[in-house]
Amino acid sequence: MNENKLSKIIIGAAIEAHRELGGPGLLEDIYEEAMCHELKLQKVPVGRQLHYPVMYKNVKLARPLILDVLVGDLVIVESKAVDEIHPVHKAQLLTYLRITGKKLGLLINFGEETVAKGIHRAVNGL
Repeated sequence: MNENKLSKIIIGAAIEAHRELGGPGLLEDIYEEAMCHELKLQKVPVGRQLHYPVMYKNVKLARPLILDVLVGDLVIVESKAVDEIHPVHKAQLLTYLRITGKKLGLLINFGEETVAKGIHRAVNGL
């Protein structure tokens, strides 16, 4: 499965989790866990709070990057539950893509009235 197909499945899972739990109003971890459960129900491989090594001038740094969600080993999902997305959130996701070498990231804000309004894509050479 490629990044674009996965992104559609991820967005559907996020919308379903938000619709089922209601929102906004809950912490991002709750929405994130529900979205991941929805993905697992669809047999999509997903990992949460994954530690990813950070290299600096050929040295592995002691502190890893911690990804909120990695779907199908292809798409990084950064979860938020905030009033509004700030440019730094988008820049953060682009940095994660660059460090990991992944090509697609989704920034999903569960703090919006509808999740569809709170989805932002970031690409790294896709």
